[in-house]
Amino acid sequence: MKKIFRYILPVIILSSVALDVAAQESSSSAVMRRNDRNRRDDKQSSQVTTRMQNRMQQTPPSDADLSWMRVIYRSLDLTKDKNAPLYFPEMPEEGSESLFRLMMRLITNDQLTAYEYLDGREVFTDQYKINVPQMLDRFHIYAQPAKGHSEKHPKYDIEPSDLPANEVLSYFIVERWEFDNRTNRMRTRVEAICPVLHRSDDYGMEAMKYPMFWVKYDDIRPYLSTQNIFVSDDNNLPTCTYDDYFQLGLYEGDIYKTRNLRNKSMAQLYPDPEAMKHAQDSIQRTLDTFEEKLWVPSPEELEKRKQAAAEAESAVEETNDESTVEADATEKTEKSDRKSVSKRGSKKQDKKSEKKSDKKSKQTKVKKAKTPKTNSAPSRSVRNRRR
Repeated sequence: MKKIFRYILPVIILSSVALDVAAQESSSSAVMRRNDRNRRDDKQSSQVTTRMQNRMQQTPPSDADLSWMRVIYRSLDLTKDKNAPLYFPEMPEEGSESLFRLMMRLITNDQLTAYEYLDGREVFTDQYKINVPQMLDRFHIYAQPAKGHSEKHPKYDIEPSDLPANEVLSYFIVERWEFDNRTNRMRTRVEAICPVLHRSDDYGMEAMKYPMFWVKYDDIRPYLSTQNIFVSDDNNLPTCTYDDYFQLGLYEGDIYKTRNLRNKSMAQLYPDPEAMKHAQDSIQRTLDTFEEKLWVPSPEELEKRKQAAAEAESAVEETNDESTVEADATEKTEKSDRKSVSKRGSKKQDKKSEKKSDKKSKQTKVKKAKTPKTNSAPSRSVRNRRR
């Protein structure tokens, strides 16, 4: 038995050591796998894969599939509440950043292509790609070459405080309103975005607008779909992305130009501000009602329209009745005021006439007292008496 234990104990010890080593190796491999997985998730969250880019790219319909199309240029004022999600946060925080910081980060990392802003037109070709260092020098943005920098693929590092994000107070966007024959539907899609700097000179004059560059929406859309933003103050959760914000049309912008033969803006076509506002409203009205005018309304829709028209007429009649009642009340008050004034005047006139009559009566009484009394019989002359 002792000999058996001598041979069995070493085997048991070796097997236990082997099991411990295997367990350690398995745990270390599991830790390495978890670390690799976390690193991979971090890379996927920070970068957009080619698969995502291919999935997010939209093939625009050809002109043969369209029966109607109009290009609209809008100016988004970031001081308005609906456009505020594009401006905030001013400084990057908790993985969220403003639209301008996102665009500049992608451009300086050579992940996004930007194009020159041309006066009145936009051309997205290789000939009009912006030169990044020249663009940074033009707008006085301090940057340093980053790792992997080269002439063909320039990369720059910009400090958050050196980026003039607070001066980008508006954006220019290009909209395409299209009616597709394949789906018989009207759709709106954003074609390009341009950040606009608002800078004033050293003398404190009014801020001038400096459009920086154009970015194709299809190129930046995969990155916009990964950035969550706040849309309203009622919900404090960032449940919306930049892509949802533009696709759903949650922004508010004024029309400053439409594509026309003479390539003129609204200010050039309508110098009068009132005429320009009327033209902008008419264009927006035609865009909103274009799809409705293409279809024959159903009987239910006609009944709804009749009810709406009847309600509008009744509301107008009620307002007219109220105005007439108010007019009658004002007329009555005016008449009463006139009567009171006339009564006051008549009382004053009566008093004056009474005073005048009293004076006349006193004068007559005085005259009567001065006149001597005369007999009713005729008086005889002296001559007759002498005779």
